[in-house]
Amino acid sequence: MEHVNQAVAITPEISFPHEPAPNTKKIWKAFWALLILTIAELALGLSHYAFHVQGWVLMFLKGLMIILSLSKAVYIVSIFMHLGDETRNLRMAILVPLISFAWFIFAFLWDGNAYRNMRNRYDVPAPTQQVAPAVVPEPGSLK
Repeated sequence: MEHVNQAVAITPEISFPHEPAPNTKKIWKAFWALLILTIAELALGLSHYAFHVQGWVLMFLKGLMIILSLSKAVYIVSIFMHLGDETRNLRMAILVPLISFAWFIFAFLWDGNAYRNMRNRYDVPAPTQQVAPAVVPEPGSLK
């Protein structure tokens, strides 16, 4: 029992005064940039509900929202995951497979949609023969 108490008293608490991080300007710049991108993305996303846009304008808004989302993702990865500070070869080793994977998803969806449209063009059901409905007398009319 006495041995355990001595072990606790041997290590004194050591604390050092902390100074602010030297790169707070970079963090605040990233915060404001991401805030502006997020507000713009939300404004575009909610605008098509408020103004009931349709057609090519809706597709343009959705495309712009996708571009803003991807730019936010690239900015977050380059600043907070420090990929922007790495060498070009390491960045390409990470980004090229990612871009290829996104392209594969897009290509497979495009091809699947084309196959579905091609298959449905020739899959027309045979016309059915229509039968006249039987006349059912109302109750109480047969006396």
